[in-house]
Amino acid sequence: MAKEVSHKKAAILGLQHLLAMYSGAIAVPLLIGSALKFNSTHMTYLVSIDIFMCGLATLLQLFRNRYFGIGLPVVLGCAIQAVAPLEMIGQKFTINTMYGAIIVAGIFVFYVAGWFSKIKKLFPPVVTGTLITVIGLTLIPVAFQNMGGGTASAKDFGDPKNLITAFFTILVIILIEVLAKGFLKSIAVLIGLVLGTLLASGMGMVSLTPVSQASWFHLPQLFYFGVPEFEWSSCLTMIIIALVSMVESTGVFFAIGDLLKKDVTEEDLKKGYRAEGIAQIFGGLFNTFPYTTFSQNVGLLQLSGIKTKRPIFWAAGLLMGMGLLPKIGAIVTIIPTPVLGGAMLVMFTMIAVQGIKMLVKVDFNDNRNILIVALSIGLGLGVTVYPQIFQNLPQTVQLFLGNGIVVASLSATLLNLILKVRK
Repeated sequence: MAKEVSHKKAAILGLQHLLAMYSGAIAVPLLIGSALKFNSTHMTYLVSIDIFMCGLATLLQLFRNRYFGIGLPVVLGCAIQAVAPLEMIGQKFTINTMYGAIIVAGIFVFYVAGWFSKIKKLFPPVVTGTLITVIGLTLIPVAFQNMGGGTASAKDFGDPKNLITAFFTILVIILIEVLAKGFLKSIAVLIGLVLGTLLASGMGMVSLTPVSQASWFHLPQLFYFGVPEFEWSSCLTMIIIALVSMVESTGVFFAIGDLLKKDVTEEDLKKGYRAEGIAQIFGGLFNTFPYTTFSQNVGLLQLSGIKTKRPIFWAAGLLMGMGLLPKIGAIVTIIPTPVLGGAMLVMFTMIAVQGIKMLVKVDFNDNRNILIVALSIGLGLGVTVYPQIFQNLPQTVQLFLGNGIVVASLSATLLNLILKVRK
């Protein structure tokens, strides 16, 4: 049984989960809003309501019922793989076409959830272990980029200040993990982020401008940018992105199931996919984005040792509150990117190690298993580093093959079938 915690401790752990996913959650509205030339008013709405919807989407997964909700301690956020397609749709057609496509994709996910859940049969330990390992490994470059400052082409990338704050954050987390006990140990990442930010502040890396400029209160508004419009190629594009997200979510569901020593059934997967579909529909209706299960919080579950849903309920509530109170939400944005990068490195490597622990159970005396793992990890990492290898293929194909996690998943599944590997 997972150990339960008091509401006070759960709230602090929930804040830790929120901080772990916050930068990834606000990255999508910032990127899309900038690409579509949103003014400051529209950008404020986009970011604040997006944070609110992250909390709502998370609640949809937590409240398991007859129809939807996987009921595992998962956190949902914007699907980063949707950025480029949404920008393309918004620029080629209209922003309302973009939201119409998100709604159609959400409806698609909801109705194919039962069929898609059948893929559980294709995920023995050799496949799930490989997929979870690749999820962790493909996220590590993101952590390193943030440790350097966020933008590799920037002049200050790798500045000593960035490296000092990033490695200081890592050192704090390590020291607390090694020396602390009980609850203090479980919030090692939160303490690392706070102390890292204080150090960065002393080095002149923290600005309170976002807090002073943010408004005090903001309500979600149906069709804020206008009534959704529907165009077939845009809808098809977002359906493809939704399928990519479903493959990624499958890996996260299995990873958390392994952490909790719980068998994730076809019924669990179906309800999990349906919750994501409903979240996407809400995203389109309230003019935000598609939502998917975030993998970065898996490492935090492993690191904190607290694997119950109570802290995630707090995280969801805090996200919704911050979405309604933009000035409060803006406080989180003052955490410097290198500090976040340091914490991310610890969490993402924990995901990779979780995958390796699953692979330990695989019989590597069988060369077929070695081939499945080796080729799939190689392909997944190769595509992550050089996604442009498929740049001459049709755009639709690129949407699938440009994602290292999806490529590794397809490779491991197909090789497992072709080589007739049995558990």
